[in-house]
Amino acid sequence: MDLQVPIKVFDELEDEVIRATGLLDLASGEVRNLQYENYDLAKRGRPCDLPDYDFTSGTLSNAGKDVEFRVEIDVFTGKYSVSPSELLELKVRAAKLFAGIGGKDLAAGVTKPPGKPH
Repeated sequence: MDLQVPIKVFDELEDEVIRATGLLDLASGEVRNLQYENYDLAKRGRPCDLPDYDFTSGTLSNAGKDVEFRVEIDVFTGKYSVSPSELLELKVRAAKLFAGIGGKDLAAGVTKPPGKPH
């Protein structure tokens, strides 16, 4: 199953935040189709290669609610991804925030919040 969700990505520099959008593959953790906003990649290079680069984070949003998470960048390929442990935590936090489903219920395969008819 190929389940990708839209995310926002933030490359944090010392005095600047470079924003982008992309798709997070919930199975692999890979971030695809990264599109920078108001940033010239050809002119400035990859944000992670800039001398004042600090870290990268992402946000998954739904109905006005956000879940933040850490994004890793492969320094050799420049590919963005979410580590397996961070991806699992993201899924649990997103299920709890967006659907009201707790981690134990999610692991048990519950698809609706407790107290709601299945």
